[in-house]
Amino acid sequence: MNDIPIGDWAALAVICLASASLAVFWLAPRRAERQDILPYDDSLEPRGFLNDDPVFIFDGTELIEATSTGRAITGDPDDGVSWQQVRRQLLPSFPAFPADPALVREAGRLSIPSLDGEPPSEAVCEWIDGVTRVHLRAGAPLSVADLPHLEQELDILRAATNAAPYPAWRLTLDGQVTWCNTAYAALVRKVRGRDADTAQPLFPDLPIREISEKRKLRQAIDLKEGDQKLWYDLWLIPQKSGCLCYAMDVNAVVDAEAAQRNFVQTLTKTFAQLSIGLAIFDRNRQLALFNPALIDLTSLPADFLSSRPSLMTFFDRLRDSAMMPEPKDYNSWRQGLAQLVEAAANGQYQETWSLPSGSVYSVSGRPHPDGAVAFLFEDITAEITLTRRFRAELEQNQAVLDTLDEAIAVFAPDGTLTFCNAPYRDLWGVDPDSSFAQFTITDAMRNWQDHSRPTPVWGKLRDFVATRESRAPWRAEAELKGGGMLDCHIRPIKKGATMVRFARRVAATVPAPAPSAD
Repeated sequence: MNDIPIGDWAALAVICLASASLAVFWLAPRRAERQDILPYDDSLEPRGFLNDDPVFIFDGTELIEATSTGRAITGDPDDGVSWQQVRRQLLPSFPAFPADPALVREAGRLSIPSLDGEPPSEAVCEWIDGVTRVHLRAGAPLSVADLPHLEQELDILRAATNAAPYPAWRLTLDGQVTWCNTAYAALVRKVRGRDADTAQPLFPDLPIREISEKRKLRQAIDLKEGDQKLWYDLWLIPQKSGCLCYAMDVNAVVDAEAAQRNFVQTLTKTFAQLSIGLAIFDRNRQLALFNPALIDLTSLPADFLSSRPSLMTFFDRLRDSAMMPEPKDYNSWRQGLAQLVEAAANGQYQETWSLPSGSVYSVSGRPHPDGAVAFLFEDITAEITLTRRFRAELEQNQAVLDTLDEAIAVFAPDGTLTFCNAPYRDLWGVDPDSSFAQFTITDAMRNWQDHSRPTPVWGKLRDFVATRESRAPWRAEAELKGGGMLDCHIRPIKKGATMVRFARRVAATVPAPAPSAD
């Protein structure tokens, strides 16, 4: 090495010094730029921002660095804090905070205003050198040029709040009113008088210290005179040092709810006294209303009905309890139940159920408002029993009269034939029951004329049936075309009806002459 000339050593030193200078010149701006993006400690906070502004640096969706105030919000970045975790913490103040850093990369720079306008009033998201920086800042300082604009905005806000028809006010944590609009002041004067102090809360005992998010509640105010109450729905919105309150007049709603409760109570009492079972199914086909008579008629337990069973479950339970006719094919009946509901919704469902117990129910379906369906269950066992007994008695009386030899016909006051026996049908060759049309005295007279010789008796009898007064029994004779005489007995009976009896006259038998002694 001693052989190297001194000049060469000097040249080598100059080259090394120049290389070092170039390296410092090239690296210095990169380091300064990196410090603008990634503040590593409190002494290297990003230039141009307040030292207490939270700043977050993300590499993709991973938080890699944050200022001291940022760490107070999110925690240490070394703990694996993600973009979504930071976003969830910022959403209450910044609802428009981007869901993914890719949105920031596409836009380059996003400015998201805060919800309440209080510091930090802006979240600035920037894409810088492959990383995403989020800066929460209080906004730019105001200048004199901003005052006219702010005064105009203040006038608009003041006019908007005072023109609002709903009372609005601000409470401190101690419950004192620090601000109110015109509607609130007018309400205070209405309740407490013209000289009332608006600083005293109109709605006392509000849970200001207990709420952490927007809450709605209903309160009433007692008027100064009388027992009348004013009802309001209150919205409480928590603030840092108090609470913003809004009130809406709901007196009409409260009155309507009271009227509805009274109406429902009246209907409930009315339904409770009905002997007809009532079951109303809502639009979802669940039991919405029933009365005590339904429990008595169907023997279904009250707890089952109170559980709001579906329509299918209700009818299945009726079938299991033998409270409806057993279908021949249950699967087909289940499919037909949909048609039953449709028929009830159109008001066309009407059936008579003969139960195994011997009871008879009349079941009808009726449409109800809002797509609901009402089913009515009525016990008609007594009526059906009486009808069957009356029908049996009529059939028995008919059978007895059919055994008589005389032909009998009964005409109503309007001339309609109401009864005739078998001998009558055989005598005149007619069966009035086989015709859908009513058989009248006129029809009967024509039939009599066709089977008898001319006689004024039929016209007189027709007039007698239509007569209302001076009705006395009488008799007449008529000759049949086929030969033979008829004895006609006409007698008025109850309620203006007329009974006619026809009896064939039996010819007198002439005794044969006694044989002579010769």
